[in-house]
Amino acid sequence: MQAQLLDSMDLERERGITIKAKAVALRHAEGGKTWNLNLIDTPGHVDFTYEVSRSLAACEGAILLVDATQGVQAQTVANTLLALDANLDIVPVINKVDSPNAQIEETVTEMVNTLGVKADEILQVSAKTGIGVPELIREVILRVAPPQTEPGRPLRALIFDSVYDSYRGVVIYVRLVDGSIKMGQSITMRSTGQSHRVEEVGVFTPKRLATGQLNAGEVGYIIAGIKQIRDVRVGDTVTTEGETVEALPGFREPKPMVFCGVYPTNNQDFTELKKALEKLSLNDSGFTWEPETSEALGFGFRCGFLGLLHMEIVQQRLERDMDVDVIQTAPNVTYEIVRRARGAQPETLRVDNPAKLPDDGEIEEFREPISRLKLITPKDSIGDCMKLCLERRATFVTQEYISPTRVMLTYDIPFAEIIYDFYDKMKSITRGYGTMDYTVTGYRADNLARVRILVGGQEVDALSIVCHRDHAEYKGRKVLTILRKEIPRHLFEVALQAAIGGRVIARETIKSVGKNVTAKCYGGDITRKRKLLEKQKEGKKKMKNVGSVEIPQKAFLAVLSVDKD
Repeated sequence: MQAQLLDSMDLERERGITIKAKAVALRHAEGGKTWNLNLIDTPGHVDFTYEVSRSLAACEGAILLVDATQGVQAQTVANTLLALDANLDIVPVINKVDSPNAQIEETVTEMVNTLGVKADEILQVSAKTGIGVPELIREVILRVAPPQTEPGRPLRALIFDSVYDSYRGVVIYVRLVDGSIKMGQSITMRSTGQSHRVEEVGVFTPKRLATGQLNAGEVGYIIAGIKQIRDVRVGDTVTTEGETVEALPGFREPKPMVFCGVYPTNNQDFTELKKALEKLSLNDSGFTWEPETSEALGFGFRCGFLGLLHMEIVQQRLERDMDVDVIQTAPNVTYEIVRRARGAQPETLRVDNPAKLPDDGEIEEFREPISRLKLITPKDSIGDCMKLCLERRATFVTQEYISPTRVMLTYDIPFAEIIYDFYDKMKSITRGYGTMDYTVTGYRADNLARVRILVGGQEVDALSIVCHRDHAEYKGRKVLTILRKEIPRHLFEVALQAAIGGRVIARETIKSVGKNVTAKCYGGDITRKRKLLEKQKEGKKKMKNVGSVEIPQKAFLAVLSVDKD
């Protein structure tokens, strides 16, 4: 017996979140009949919105679960809207009603005001003690319509997830919309056009159970000897080889939104880091990586993530599961650059690394991603939350009371402004009661610039940042102040500079290590001391020309703490 059976990762159990979707097929007796219930447990975090939307597309109904001790959260609102867009039958449920901290009446009010459900339709359960669970299953059978299928139609199956098995290859999670699939059948992926032969087909109980065949309306898995997880795309349509059928709607390529450089702490561990990244990417199609070289950090990898939580999970799995120590540069978002072209149409570039940005003179327009942010906060914290959003260049959209004590604020905010420490500050302001959810809506042009950091006249590419020009001097000076503390003093003076293009906007100086060369002069003419000081000055000037500045590894994380005061 094991608690939280479906949350198989240690990280999932520790943090109380779902990272990887799970599917279970149940046989349930009710009203003299045996019902086949296909349940899909999905992540709820905004980083995995596309995977959640495909899981919802594989269902006829959804259990809308709200914690009685926490009330409606921002991601609850976002995922409810996804379920409504998919025309699902929704069964609203309040969980943890047995908890001494449960606020049932307040939670019912919030669900009615925010989610538009009826108070008499809300069920009350305790998953821990089993209170109300039989009634919930009964209501699911009554309220959720069974799959509408037509016999004789060709195979169409929706891929809503996949995992990698070391022995069997990729295990594809599918919901059969039309037709049937059986062992030995040849299938084709619509987006890639690749064909494979089905080696095994079955359902989850929750362990894999081979059944030999799946029919329309069922949820299960397919194993077809596929070696690369990138050959299986979430949202794709599986068809019979040679059949021409219309693809299921909603498919798109998952695009990483947050990027950072990952480097081994010890350069000799480069090969180990590469193996660890290869292993992680086997089970994560949304994670991308490619080799890159930094003058400051050496050989490493440029990694792309779906969002902040995704980046944090990958970093923790690298250090805990793979036992690899890494240095991670400051995260940044993807920018769009409209580049001037002589005698031709301007070209639009997507840049995920500040070091790769073209010179200011070549940039016609600098666009940054904008996200629609929803904040749910206690009414006592409204002013502080609004102040935080305004500091981050956010544009107010709406304010809505979801209960007498809680408010939902909606803002349009540059995505780059929330990837550092926005969540931490929001939690601090609301004393832990605030929640947030965001959706990237598009790109908008603004007065942005790349701030270059120079140490001893040499640019350190790993410390380059992109920010609004109005904040450039402040952020540049903040980085230099931290670097001045982190970089040890040398025998010569070291200049730290922040620059936009060729213009220096901030400077700090690390003083040289002092040595009293005149200590031995305890008398005599002043010219003796001056001669020694001049000799020392010449020596330091020569040393500055041939010496190199040693930058410790912790200094490369300085950019991460720019806004954490």
